Amino acid sequence: MTAGARIVLATRNRHKVEEVRRIFTDVGLNFELVGLDAVDGVPDVAETGVTFSDNALLKARAVAPAAGLAVIAEDSGLRVDALNGMPGVLSARWSGRHGDDRANLELLLAQTADVPDELRGARFVCAAALVLPSGEERVVVGRLDGRLTRQPRGTGGFGYDPIFLPEDKDRTTAEMSPSEKDAISHRGRAFRALAPMVGLLVTSPR
Repeated sequence: MTAGARIVLATRNRHKVEEVRRIFTDVGLNFELVGLDAVDGVPDVAETGVTFSDNALLKARAVAPAAGLAVIAEDSGLRVDALNGMPGVLSARWSGRHGDDRANLELLLAQTADVPDELRGARFVCAAALVLPSGEERVVVGRLDGRLTRQPRGTGGFGYDPIFLPEDKDRTTAEMSPSEKDAISHRGRAFRALAPMVGLLVTSPR
C-alpha cells in the first residue's frame, strides 16, 4: 500500500483504532488509519442489524460517501452459549448504556453466576467490512473460542476481555500483552484476513 494513503475506521473508540492500527502495521501495511473524530460531517449510524456483518456494512456504507475515502468498519461482540448466543450484537450496550464496559461485564457475570464451569463456553466474533466510495465492498469474519471466568482478571484490553479465557490458554485476554492478544483475537483474525483486500482495493486504479 502506498505510504500516505488515508483510510477511515468507522469508530470513535480510540482503543479499537489503536488495536486495528497495530494489526495492519504488523502485516506490513503502511497507511494513515483515523477514527471518525478525525473526519468532519460523518453521521452517527445506528447499529440496527441482526448480525455483526450487517452492522459492519451499515456503518461502512454510511461513512464512505461522507468521508470520500475508503472506510473500514467492524462490529464485534461476545456470544455466550448459556445465553443462547447473547449478548451478541448487543454486547456494547448489554447493560442499557452503550460503551459502559464495567456495567456490561458485571451484568453478564451476574446472569451466568449459576452456570457450571463446563457450560461457560463463549466466543468473541468480529465482522470487518471494507467499503470504497465507488461502492465496492468486502466483509470477513474472525472468531476466538473460549469460556467465561467467574471473576475479572487482568487490566489490559477492554470490554469483556477481563472475563474471557481463550481456548487452551491460562490467561484472560486482559492478562495478555497487546501483541499476544492481537495474534489470536477475533479482531486480529478478521483484520488480517481483510488486509490483502485493503492493499489491493485501495491502490488499484479507479
